Amino acid sequence: MGSKKTPSKSKHPIKEKTKKMTKTTKTEKQVQKKTKETKPAVAKAIQNNEVRIGTRGKVFQGIVIKKFPKRVVIEFERMIYIKKYERYTKTKTKIHARLPESMEKTVNIGDLIKVQECRPLSKIIHFLVTEKIKDASEVNK
Repeated sequence: MGSKKTPSKSKHPIKEKTKKMTKTTKTEKQVQKKTKETKPAVAKAIQNNEVRIGTRGKVFQGIVIKKFPKRVVIEFERMIYIKKYERYTKTKTKIHARLPESMEKTVNIGDLIKVQECRPLSKIIHFLVTEKIKDASEVNK
């Protein structure tokens, strides 16, 4: 009446393929060992601050109001338009920024500095100090 289909050896041909394991050669094992050895070297580079942090996004200028060992707090004013009253208002914004070790001695409270956005470095630090624009004595004039 009808032709019967001959059953295959296994009902799940996919499972058969996954059961077959390939043997790793000596070169693959050597490559795996080398990758394991490089991980501590990367960790040492991060501890020595050799890894650079990439910047992106917005750039702000502000006056340093607080200084900590590895970060600074800057403050700057900006104008915000209020639609209801058709007027502008001044608001002060505070930003926490990472202070690189190379700039720690040059940046002091009252200096005008430039910061640029970067990846989140901690809960509050999302900016990086890029350059010092003016000294505190020049800013007050």
